[in-house]
Amino acid sequence: MSAIVRLGTTQAKVSEGDRIKVEKIDAPAGETIEIKEVLALITGEETEFGAPTVEGATVEAKVIRHGRGKKITVFKMKRRKRYRLKRGHRQDFTEIEIDRIIRPGAGEPRAEEPRAETQEERKEASNGA
Repeated sequence: MSAIVRLGTTQAKVSEGDRIKVEKIDAPAGETIEIKEVLALITGEETEFGAPTVEGATVEAKVIRHGRGKKITVFKMKRRKRYRLKRGHRQDFTEIEIDRIIRPGAGEPRAEEPRAETQEERKEASNGA
């Protein structure tokens, strides 16, 4: 089973056991996080899309480590103006490992919601009393 999840401003297709690098998450290494923004669930031949998310679906992941990406060089220049600007940038990231994907309805059974009485049921109750 795999899922498409939203992590910060990006989306990723993940399966159980995958290790991915995402935008920095404020969680210490070793902690388990729960991703509730599941956009789609893919199981074999069946695909379930959310509008915008699949209700009740979650992905559990473990934070492996935090780090910084490779340095990129940002160079600006305006010709004939003696303007040159050279800067570097390193993006922070968090590496996570997907532990399990939880489908809606799996796990604990949901409690039944009380249903509203119909007008006919109210009439019968008042006539019988």
